[in-house]
Amino acid sequence: MATEARHTVLLVDDHALFRHGLKLLLDSHPRYRVAGEAASGEEMIGWLEAAGDRMPDIVLLDISMPGMNGIEAAGIALARYPDLRIITLSMYGEEDYYFRMVSQGVKGFLLKNSDISEVYAALEAVLEGGSYFSQELLFNLVSNLRSSSSGTGGGTDDADDDNRAADAADEICLSDREREILLLICKGLTNNEIADRLFISKRTVDKHRANILEKTNCKNTANLVVYAIKNGLVEI
Repeated sequence: MATEARHTVLLVDDHALFRHGLKLLLDSHPRYRVAGEAASGEEMIGWLEAAGDRMPDIVLLDISMPGMNGIEAAGIALARYPDLRIITLSMYGEEDYYFRMVSQGVKGFLLKNSDISEVYAALEAVLEGGSYFSQELLFNLVSNLRSSSSGTGGGTDDADDDNRAADAADEICLSDREREILLLICKGLTNNEIADRLFISKRTVDKHRANILEKTNCKNTANLVVYAIKNGLVEI
């Protein structure tokens, strides 16, 4: 009986010990295999260029690296390979980069101290065509947005930002069901899990999700999550 081919992963991180530990954990799983490693953004781009038709199914990419960092590497890689699926490995305090990286096409974010079970969950979500945000990172993102909008400066720029966010939320006419589904998307549930939670079919969830993306002018789920939080469409 033939063994099912495992999904390939490219690990990009400048810390060899972290890479090797994660490689051991991924290679021990029956669904994944580490196809390559890179210690910098430059090495990542070089690896992808040499891969030809053996592109990895997913890239796990660190943000903070010497030389070309993860932000630059993701931008270059996704411009050349738009279908590349990247999950960013993040530390606390790097939330300012999220909007930029999501707009580039990154599929999700994981904290580097995440449990391996969460890494597997993120890989599965992205392989199924969705995105994945660590709940801890989502709460940090929401907290930072709230802090910046209610900062002690009280300047005009903050007030203008609040007004623009309120205007954006008012202009987007989502139905009650769409808002319900949007909240569950932002909480990291897959379409199948949303369907089970709301006792509706996955096809119905797919249709609502497509409508939400069109109404918000978001190109993917990761972009939608950040947009929804930034513009106050949901409360996490």
